[in-house]
Amino acid sequence: MVCLTKIVAGLAVSVMMATVLLVIAFRFFNPPFTVNMIYEQAIAAHKKMRFKPRSYEWKELGQISIHLQQAVLASEDQRFMQHHGFDLWEIKRAVWDIITRKGFRGASTISMQAARSLFLPSSRTWTRKLAEAWYTILIELVWDKKRILEVYLNTVDWGRANVGAQAAARAYFSCDAKTLTAEQAALLAAILPSPHRWSAVTPSPHVLWRQARILKQMQNMPVLN
Repeated sequence: MVCLTKIVAGLAVSVMMATVLLVIAFRFFNPPFTVNMIYEQAIAAHKKMRFKPRSYEWKELGQISIHLQQAVLASEDQRFMQHHGFDLWEIKRAVWDIITRKGFRGASTISMQAARSLFLPSSRTWTRKLAEAWYTILIELVWDKKRILEVYLNTVDWGRANVGAQAAARAYFSCDAKTLTAEQAALLAAILPSPHRWSAVTPSPHVLWRQARILKQMQNMPVLN
């Protein structure tokens, strides 16, 4: 029993060290793919389903429109520069909404979403949530805010098999991520909560309402270039 405990403890320490080294490596090197891209392809192969390869092209933060940077901050995480990975104010509001039965609201920060997009599959389990929290702590310790935003913008799922800002800009507006206008950027940010259901090509009234709200809030967001 003692021997088994030591083996389990050793494996746990090894896994933790591997995650630390991975996060350190991606501080300096751009990831060639995300874990979820491999996961989705493996699931499709297992189920013998047709798989559409993901469009993915890395761009440095300076090659991504400042409008898109401001739009995702306005839409996803307005206190990005103030928190250390977990927005306690948003978490408290989310819990209160559940208690008062106002519905469920997300409290994920850009740091949490970057950890999820790059390192984890899209499965919804408690183990993934724990892993997401662990990776969030690591990237906040190892990366600066500029790198976190850069990784997020390059690895977030923008729907229609498009991963990252460059693929989304090409697919939806036939342009580069650098040349996105404020209106286009706000529209891309507007569909992020549900990119497989909402469309940037034929936006619904709700998406257009979100776009208008994001446009108003963008001017108050920082630029990290």
